[in-house]
Formats: sequence, C-alpha cells, structure tokens
Amino acid sequence: MKHRDQIVIKKIIDEVRIARELISDMDSEAFCADEKTKRAVSMTVINIGELVKTLSDEIRNQYKDVAWKEAAGFRDVAAHKYITLDMADVYKTVVEDFPEFQGKLEDILAH
Repeated sequence: MKHRDQIVIKKIIDEVRIARELISDMDSEAFCADEKTKRAVSMTVINIGELVKTLSDEIRNQYKDVAWKEAAGFRDVAAHKYITLDMADVYKTVVEDFPEFQGKLEDILAH
C-alpha cells in the first residue's frame, strides 16, 4: 500500500470516529433538533468523502467491498444539497453504516 493511502485511511478513520462521537449520546430525534451537531456531522461527512476521493485507484480497486463510491457520493449530497438533506438518514448512516466502514478501514491498515 502506498504511504499516502495509509495516511488518508487513518484520517478517514479519525473523521468516522468524530462523527460517531458527536452523536454517541443522541437518538435520531435529538440529533435532528440540534443544528450545531447536524452541521458538524455533515461537515465530517464532507471531509470523509473528500478524503476518499484522494485515495489511489489501486487501493479502491484492491478493496472493492469498501463503500468508497457511497462515501464520495454522500459527500456530494451533503455539500451540494444540504438544505434538502434528510438528517434522519444522516443519523442512520452514521449509526448503522459507519461502524462497518470503520472496521473495514482498520482491517486494511492491519494488512
């Protein structure tokens, strides 16, 4: 693995952790009512997508089971359609999908 990809994956993991920590003590309703947290998590989603887009094609092709495309696409929606973004979906993604995403990234670094 390229050293740069390793650094980027570590940064993505950090961003995933931040998003999860931001909502760790909230349910969906509390999250949707908290404007600061919604904006912070949305910015974190944007950061993750931006970082994913900088990974080499080599790493994305080697680990096709990782949701690279979805992470990048989520970033685009969060950045360009924020006003119409369904925050309950954002919450659900962070709670349900981010743990698996993080685990797969940690497995990549372990190899």
